[in-house]
Amino acid sequence: MTDANLFQLGIGLETGAQEEDTARSATTAIVNSLVDSDREDHFIRRDGKVFAGTHLIIEVMNGSGLDCETRIQNAFRKCVDVCGATLLHIHTHKFSPQGVSGVAVLAESHISVHTWPEIGYGAFDVFMCGDAEPWKAVDVLKEAFDTPTVEVRELLRGEEFLAKGIPSKEVAA
Repeated sequence: MTDANLFQLGIGLETGAQEEDTARSATTAIVNSLVDSDREDHFIRRDGKVFAGTHLIIEVMNGSGLDCETRIQNAFRKCVDVCGATLLHIHTHKFSPQGVSGVAVLAESHISVHTWPEIGYGAFDVFMCGDAEPWKAVDVLKEAFDTPTVEVRELLRGEEFLAKGIPSKEVAA
């Protein structure tokens, strides 16, 4: 038989399917161990839930100073300090004629922003894992941009994945 015929029969064909099944089983076991144990890790355990981190979507409205890179960088630094996080790097970019985008990379994840100063709006993300306290960033941002008008939505990242103890690929199927 030729190699082409063997290929058509699937003989000698490495599909990776066995490795994928093994990896999926291993992932399920790891996820289950995270949910069920008192491990030393950066997952959050609160109110009977286990999740990777708290992700706040923070909308600053009627704010001032949202066109100033320095002010945004200082707000990022203060958020990091107040929340008990670890700053690794800040990068911001000023657009012309207005607007700033930026990110503070943290050991615990990130803080990011994109602003529309012409309407007093800043779209902030604060995502932190471990012992950091991201909700403390809300008051910092209110103060930094001189506004009481802030709306916040909370996402518990990985909650569904960890609650089910199985990879999300399997949940979608």
